[in-house]
Amino acid sequence: MNTKTSEPVQQPQQESLSAPNLSRRRFFRTAALSVAGGGAALAAGCEYKSQLFLLGSAPTEAKKQNPEWQEAQVRSYRPLGRTGMQMSDISFGCAGLDNVAVVKRALERGVTYFDTSPDYSRAGSEHTLGESIKGHPRDKLFIVSKFCTPDGHLSNDTPVKDVVAAVEASLQRLDTDYLDLAHIHACDSLDRLMNPNIHEACDRLKEQGKLRFLGVSSHTPHLETVMRHAVDSGRFDVIMVAYNFKNCKWVLSNQNVSGLVVSINSLTQIDEYLHASGQPLQQADVDLLEKYDRLVANDYCRPGCGACLSSCPYEVPINDVLRYAMYYENYSQQRVGMEAYARIPAAHNASQCVDCKAPCQQACPFEIPIKEKMLRADQLLRFV
Repeated sequence: MNTKTSEPVQQPQQESLSAPNLSRRRFFRTAALSVAGGGAALAAGCEYKSQLFLLGSAPTEAKKQNPEWQEAQVRSYRPLGRTGMQMSDISFGCAGLDNVAVVKRALERGVTYFDTSPDYSRAGSEHTLGESIKGHPRDKLFIVSKFCTPDGHLSNDTPVKDVVAAVEASLQRLDTDYLDLAHIHACDSLDRLMNPNIHEACDRLKEQGKLRFLGVSSHTPHLETVMRHAVDSGRFDVIMVAYNFKNCKWVLSNQNVSGLVVSINSLTQIDEYLHASGQPLQQADVDLLEKYDRLVANDYCRPGCGACLSSCPYEVPINDVLRYAMYYENYSQQRVGMEAYARIPAAHNASQCVDCKAPCQQACPFEIPIKEKMLRADQLLRFV
């Protein structure tokens, strides 16, 4: 099997970071449209609004391993935004990571990009990733985290020194001198996107050699507005957006996408997922995906929709609740989902759906049975 080794990450010229003459079209062509998928967890203090919420059991690996998947390796690398780095087309999302051996196997197979966050397993993900990459050439890796603490995302009024301290804490947990990229994560507003404290902290961290690039991620109803402004601002080197449920090869068939960030937690997932690396999309794949689309058309919440939100008389954050249920059922992160749900005031949680006439369902363009899903989520996520 042909393999390709990642080139060392080179420090770009300072002018390329601001790129004042970069057009929106060219940026979207060259910026990283990294894809949050396969269970990548994203969220809070910044109005999470929509991701992929399949409330049934959603398997993250095949029941039976195909012999063709064994020893699968990364076979394709793509330019990542304005970073100068070649990103493995299948990359490693570290939500729920707790196994050093899984990261080491990914490194052996050619994965170069690792996406973590302080609030993944209350910093457990960063600790595990830091332990896993010890001894590996740092310039062969691209380590990504978020402006965040183990308790969640930083609020807009967080002082500059505290933003800097949050990133420095990530460096300590990861046992590295610098982050390649930090995301303003799950961004749903221009106020958060252009928050002066975060940007000043970012500049200070860059000056100190503790951060190389700035990114933004979004999967919310305001995704397009946020991303267009990010491009026009000239401040961002990478953008990460959510695709819907469709599989790795479908996403990677778009040559404007730098790579797919998939949450990986087991050795078998590495074989299965990396088998898609460098593989062309076949008609049989398209036919299968269209079948899946028909089967779940009325069952999942599209990224970036939000059509139902303003119709709720109780201002229930519908897609937040569905996301927490997704944590519970699909990610095996029951306590994470329950704790997040507990932070929603009772006056605005899914218990209000019991006697509601569900105008949200009339507002939903996909005829999703929102009330049914919300009541189920309320039962799942309550501590009592």
